[in-house]
Amino acid sequence: APQGSETTGSSNAKGPAVKGGAFTQVSRLGSPLVNEVVIGLPDKDRFNSSEPKDDGQFATYVTNPSLPALVEILFGVPAPETPRNDLVTVFLTGVPGVTQLPTVTASEMLRLNTGIPATAAGGQNDLGVAGGDFAGFPNGRRPIDDVVDIALTAAEGFLCGADVNGEAAGGEIGSCGTQEMQVNGGAIVNDGALPNAADYLTRFPYLNTPLPGADNVAAAE
Repeated sequence: APQGSETTGSSNAKGPAVKGGAFTQVSRLGSPLVNEVVIGLPDKDRFNSSEPKDDGQFATYVTNPSLPALVEILFGVPAPETPRNDLVTVFLTGVPGVTQLPTVTASEMLRLNTGIPATAAGGQNDLGVAGGDFAGFPNGRRPIDDVVDIALTAAEGFLCGADVNGEAAGGEIGSCGTQEMQVNGGAIVNDGALPNAADYLTRFPYLNTPLPGADNVAAAE
């Protein structure tokens, strides 16, 4: 039950009564950095309380993202043209041939195509689909996937006009305004915090035991 409430027995078929109100959705997280970076401050509360089926109302934040504009101001890296149809594909509709369903409702969620075989641990690319590894993010999310670098690389135009299937039709990601090819020379954004395959297990639970915290035991007098 919600904090500060109590439950009492009830004989009806609806189960116990809840004093204090029903549960309320206060946050939602699908693809990394969408809530934190893509959705603007004026609409964060509305996004957090909304449902994926209604995400078309937030499409402007995706087609006209503020992050590339800020990067251009701060670091002089040209922002891709808008509207960002490539980011609509990545964040709202799914990637054709990888995570996109035959019938699409624009919605922000983490998608997984279980029909794509998993890549063996030794051959995984930490850039996922952007690195040619279709079994990685945004097709699900593996421990080794560097989701921050992937999202920032996509924001800077790496996927503009990309065709993930290598065919003339059927796998296009989408354009950046009039730009039908990679922006900024297809540069990979790297924050310097590179994942190390040796840090992960090759079987469930995949994550190693966390590093111990600081030793705060008082020194013996």
